[in-house]
Amino acid sequence: MGKGFFLSKGVGVLLIICGAASVATIIALSVVYSQEKAKNNEVSPTNGGSTTNPPVTTPAPTTSNKPWDQYRLPKTLVPEHYNLMLRPRLTPDETTKLYIFTGESSVDFKCVEETDLILIHSNKLNYTKAPTLESVNPAVTAPNINKYWLQKVTQYLVIELDAKLKKDHMYRLSTDFVGELADDLGGFYRSEYEEDGVKRYPTDARKSFPCFDEPALKAVFNITLTHPQGTIALSNGAQKDIDIGGEKLIQTTFAPTEKMSTYLLAYIVSDFDFVNNTIDGIRIFARKSAIAAGQGEYALNTTGPILKFFEDYYNSKYPLPKSDQIALPDFNAGAMENWGLITYRETALLYDPEFSSNGNKERIATIIAHELAHMWFGNLVTLRWWNDLWLNEGFASYVEYLGANYAEPDWGMADLIVLNDVHRVFAVDALTSSHPLSSKEEDIQRPEQISELFDAISYSKGASVLRMLSDFLTEDVFKMGLRTYLKEFAFGNTVYSDLWKHLQDAVDNTPLPGLPNTVADIMNTWVLQMGFPVVTIDTASGTVTQKHFLLDPDSEVTVVSPFKYVPMHCGLSQNKLIALSITETVDMMKATGTDWVLANLNVVGYYRVNYDQSNWNKLLNALNTNHSVIPVINRAQLVDDAFNMARAKIVSTTLALSTTVYLDKERDFMPWESATDNMDFFYLMFDRSEVYGHMQAYLQKQVIPLFNYYKAETGNWTKDLPGHLDQIHPNLRSTVYCNAIAAGGAKEWEFAWAQFTKANAIEADKLRYAMACTKEPWLLNRYLEYTLTPEKMRKQDATSTIVYIANNVVGQALTWDFIRARWTYIFNEYGGGSFSFSNLINGVTKRFSTEFELKQLRQFKEDNADIGFGSGTLAVDQSIERTISNMKWIEENTKTVSNWFQEAIKPL
Repeated sequence: MGKGFFLSKGVGVLLIICGAASVATIIALSVVYSQEKAKNNEVSPTNGGSTTNPPVTTPAPTTSNKPWDQYRLPKTLVPEHYNLMLRPRLTPDETTKLYIFTGESSVDFKCVEETDLILIHSNKLNYTKAPTLESVNPAVTAPNINKYWLQKVTQYLVIELDAKLKKDHMYRLSTDFVGELADDLGGFYRSEYEEDGVKRYPTDARKSFPCFDEPALKAVFNITLTHPQGTIALSNGAQKDIDIGGEKLIQTTFAPTEKMSTYLLAYIVSDFDFVNNTIDGIRIFARKSAIAAGQGEYALNTTGPILKFFEDYYNSKYPLPKSDQIALPDFNAGAMENWGLITYRETALLYDPEFSSNGNKERIATIIAHELAHMWFGNLVTLRWWNDLWLNEGFASYVEYLGANYAEPDWGMADLIVLNDVHRVFAVDALTSSHPLSSKEEDIQRPEQISELFDAISYSKGASVLRMLSDFLTEDVFKMGLRTYLKEFAFGNTVYSDLWKHLQDAVDNTPLPGLPNTVADIMNTWVLQMGFPVVTIDTASGTVTQKHFLLDPDSEVTVVSPFKYVPMHCGLSQNKLIALSITETVDMMKATGTDWVLANLNVVGYYRVNYDQSNWNKLLNALNTNHSVIPVINRAQLVDDAFNMARAKIVSTTLALSTTVYLDKERDFMPWESATDNMDFFYLMFDRSEVYGHMQAYLQKQVIPLFNYYKAETGNWTKDLPGHLDQIHPNLRSTVYCNAIAAGGAKEWEFAWAQFTKANAIEADKLRYAMACTKEPWLLNRYLEYTLTPEKMRKQDATSTIVYIANNVVGQALTWDFIRARWTYIFNEYGGGSFSFSNLINGVTKRFSTEFELKQLRQFKEDNADIGFGSGTLAVDQSIERTISNMKWIEENTKTVSNWFQEAIKPL
């Protein structure tokens, strides 16, 4: 799943994914429905045999120690084949006014341990007749079904038998069912859009048929969809047969899938159009208007090269006969790696040079690369359980930069992982409320526990440590181990240590300078404990020490680590592999005279670096006299490390600010981006005080030379520059729109809203952001109400828009009041399918820095303990910890910062 889960997991479209990245998504759906709707999910214990009428609804058994009250399936049954026929109704039922689908499903499974109980996942399905069980082998008689019911909390269809299933025999369970196409973004949801003045009603679903919905329970799926004439059907497999039947319907049958996990299954019915590449079997689907406007061409032209890159990288042909990708107007995640039918949010796949910025283009390339990387790593070979999600998503988040860099070699994409992932996750992993990459399987059971794993730690820290591993092993050795890993476990499941074994084999078979320890021993110190170190180098003595880096050095680490928060380092320098314990003496770290030391070249290591004051002074002098002698990535690193170590009281705040003095001579993107990211913290802390004015004056002084440089390079803004990281006109849209609305009033805001309602997805995203820039509180309050009104704003955009409003100093308090007052509604309506709650909570509270705000935040946690926070559970604790840190920092630094800025803006 792409990083747009914060996400960042159709319209005229039916998308059905049984399992969904998960049990997490599926089970969380239970909170979305009202009690009245929930009643429809229960089926009373019923005698075996068929019936033409739905069973009477009564409460199901709830004994807590029973198998059906456990979140994991018993290890008794293993599915091998599913046969599924579905018919969605794309218009509401005349009686109930609900959108529904009907289905028939059978699953052939093997009994691996004798049992008289069948548990199979089922979510919000009503069974129109009793399930039937038969033996695949006519010589074996299947037991009768005594009774069956739905267990709501754990989302099981429970079937009790009158005798035990026999070990090693195959059985077939058949069901007929009906389900509702809801509009909750929680897997099976309904969406709509207008095209050519006609309203369309598509759907997206992950609760579509009973299935053994755990990633290790792979099977082959045979899919048949019945759909209206004038629409097309898509699924993971290639179209095999199309029959035109009565009632103006079409029946499309698909070739059997490869053996795969349920969460990767997808099927879509739409009236979309597509562009294709007949040579590579690549198709890009989207609304007809988007395809007609050429918005699918960039994705089409990029997919082929990226697929070829990964075929070479993995030394393995693309495992499927086709590669379909589809852009959906309503999709909560950025993208989802359904095998052979990848689903995207529209802005993650469609590109229009008239409206799209370079950032949009970059995001499309990296998300496509991320999802295509999963076609092997994640889909062909799948992690056994969600506790190892980090390896699946972390790996894709690392190699997405390699794939995008291959497709766009002039962009320098491989370097941007430092800004987008390493620096991003440092901010979270420096808190005591962080968590290790890998968890014990038994500790990740409930849906909210799984949901919490879809965070920056799994994606960005996973990417960062795997990049580090690839660097110290060398890319060739890393690929060698990866290739044998994929070959051995193709169509199977693994745990993360299986990859360490294959990488160790590659090391042992390569004339590589000896590692100081095994791959497993080195990497376990990075993945089995949270956090990261700050490495301090004394260039006078060559002494190198490390300790756990904490943003608030006074915070207490209550989680015991088997490694005492001392990870094993390799590759501190390019020329030597170093096993660094707490303190070592390294001769190459010594410097005398005017020489200086710069460690962690190109920031391949997952740690921060501090130096003695003398070396810091030499580095600052190098920046101010000839900054190009320091690699551009490390210039960004020096700024980011200094500012964060200042917050942790390791270096002074004035030292951190001094790393920005040279910026009036800097013309590269990465150091400026690093500086503005860190100055954003100052903005959040001081935008309600007089310090903000001094800071604005300083930044204006520093940026004027950069402005004049680009003014000259563009011929007074009359031409574009060729470099990807240089501005061109579409990049300015968001900034221009924001400032125009901020300077205007209701008239300008209403104009932007009118444009938003008829804009394409790319332009609408920019306008949606810009409307949060208004300085009028009443407009911001109304905009907040719009976010929870589906007729005005798509549910997929609600949480990010709320964060945009919170980023506005005028809107911050309004947003916090809004969130507290509406939390129950927000959680119930958006919690089921939303991986973006962590971003919502962090975004709304990141400016908090007072005792009053801290009390409110703690009260918010207490008041909503029973309701819950979904994927934002950890974010609540992180926000409390961050607020405490902010309070201390302001108290200790306000006067120093104010004085520094005032001195810096004085004329020389």
